[in-house]
Amino acid sequence: MKVNAIVCQGHGVASGKAKDPRYPEGTLKAQYKYFLQKSLNLNQYFPGTINLDIAPYTFKIKKPKYFLENVNWSDYIPPENFYFFDASLQFNETTYKGLIYMPDPTTKAEHFQNPTILELLLPKIEGLKYGDLVMVEVFDAQMELIDGLS
Repeated sequence: MKVNAIVCQGHGVASGKAKDPRYPEGTLKAQYKYFLQKSLNLNQYFPGTINLDIAPYTFKIKKPKYFLENVNWSDYIPPENFYFFDASLQFNETTYKGLIYMPDPTTKAEHFQNPTILELLLPKIEGLKYGDLVMVEVFDAQMELIDGLS
């Protein structure tokens, strides 16, 4: 399913923009080696997430492409589970393939997201900025998008 989305500002902890002293290079850089130990290599993606507001849609997890359980990546918070889903983003007539990155809400300790926000891992996209309108595609077998207006 494809829906329009708006690029929005996130917490800034994934990329390190938040200047959290626990994760000076961002949480993603801290997590990547633990994901790799579980056979998921994310090095082809920019080490930060693109936050997309898909309102009025929300999502329902069906069958993630990857589910990493009990990832003990930080000395500051308990181990977390992570979901990853195939996704693509269209911007300026170019399609970028990547993954939706989703810490499991049941194990996530902090930095919670609004239920209309998807965080994407993608290659670096030049010119993309907050407020841009993009099209995001998710794969129905992995994730269902639910129209909150219906």
